[in-house]
Amino acid sequence: MTADKASLADAGPAARDVRKGRKYDQVIAGAQEVFMRDGFEGASVDEIARNAGVSKATLYSYFPDKRLLFMECACAQCNAQADEALLSIDFARPPEQVLSIAGHKLLGFMLSDNGQNIFRICVAEADRFPELGRRFYESGPMMVRRALGSYLEVARQRGEVVADDLTLAADQFAELCKADLWVKLMFGIQTEFSPEERSRIVDGALQTFMARYGAK
Repeated sequence: MTADKASLADAGPAARDVRKGRKYDQVIAGAQEVFMRDGFEGASVDEIARNAGVSKATLYSYFPDKRLLFMECACAQCNAQADEALLSIDFARPPEQVLSIAGHKLLGFMLSDNGQNIFRICVAEADRFPELGRRFYESGPMMVRRALGSYLEVARQRGEVVADDLTLAADQFAELCKADLWVKLMFGIQTEFSPEERSRIVDGALQTFMARYGAK
């Protein structure tokens, strides 16, 4: 490990707080690209600073701890995707419309380069960052789960869905949206998916979900 990388990676516990300032977003954006491409160990401090368009001194002032920078980048990616999914939920619309939009958003993220990179980074760095999986879940999937659960509660009050366990129902819908395509992608069987293939999965997920939870 180079001196630059060591000084970031080995900073003490006092460096755990993130300082947010004028160039925070710029640093995060530049670091995300490098981390997602090269992983934690392969990421060069020089390359991160160059990609972010800041000096190493500026980088250090925001993130003296390389681990903290990595965690912040991974969670920022998850937050961005969760925010996009949340914004797509219109509580006034019926389940067939809302879940179709949400399903396409979820599947689109899971099949995207960003989604794949985040997943692979979390798996690859699980030993070095045991807290990464928890923070990834809390900043992404759990937020989507809560949003879907909140919507389903409103739909239940309107008599549009019937479910005792709305959290389970939300989880089941999300899992249905991963059918077939996710496994093929994970094992490298297929890397590109047409709109028709995606619609087949989301439409099937919606039909199965409404058959189980839709008001009769």
